[in-house]
Amino acid sequence: MNLAPLSLFLIVISGICWTIVYLDSIRLGFKNSTYAMPFWALALNIAWEVQQAILEYQDTGFVIQVGISAVWFLLDCVILYTYFRFGKKYFPANLQTKWFLPWSVLVLLTAFILEYVFLCEFGLYVGRQYAAFLQNLLMSVLFITMLVSRGNSEGQSLTIAVSKWLGTVTPTILFGIIGGKHMSGPSTLILVTGGFCSVFDLIYIAMLARTKALENREVQIDTLT
Repeated sequence: MNLAPLSLFLIVISGICWTIVYLDSIRLGFKNSTYAMPFWALALNIAWEVQQAILEYQDTGFVIQVGISAVWFLLDCVILYTYFRFGKKYFPANLQTKWFLPWSVLVLLTAFILEYVFLCEFGLYVGRQYAAFLQNLLMSVLFITMLVSRGNSEGQSLTIAVSKWLGTVTPTILFGIIGGKHMSGPSTLILVTGGFCSVFDLIYIAMLARTKALENREVQIDTLT
């Protein structure tokens, strides 16, 4: 059975969903004067995308994933701008804001080194899948943490939450069940990690939906009074 069309379909759907995540993150970042993606997740994403776009292009030329990675990187750079512009207000109150920039640079440097080490250890194609799913799991947890720490839905939307979930489910099916190109077969690690991503993503969707419902109710009550 030729699974190439299905594989391409899953890749395209994932690419579209993650692009929606990034575009809505940019929109909300400027609208709410905030940043809409947890910084550790953003740093790992940027490192992953720029290395993948460059290294895969050098290896195979321009293919669809190179284009997707390049677009994601550019969008994430805009999100990174919103982080540096608005992020100081979330910096721990017991620390001087002069440490905001050095800490941010350290996180970015750490992310780039970790992503590169994954590629050195497991190779370009397998390493990128392992890295992507592990950082995706971290991101799923960090979105919940961001919602809890902010105490409101500022910089967050169900569009981002649902798109992130769907953008992860599709490659989980591809690499965890079908088995993608450059892989010897389906990956149990990816299947399990992707499964946990869905668990935390669905928890986040439920929490965010409840938070927004409570906020809307409070607005309605304020309007009536």
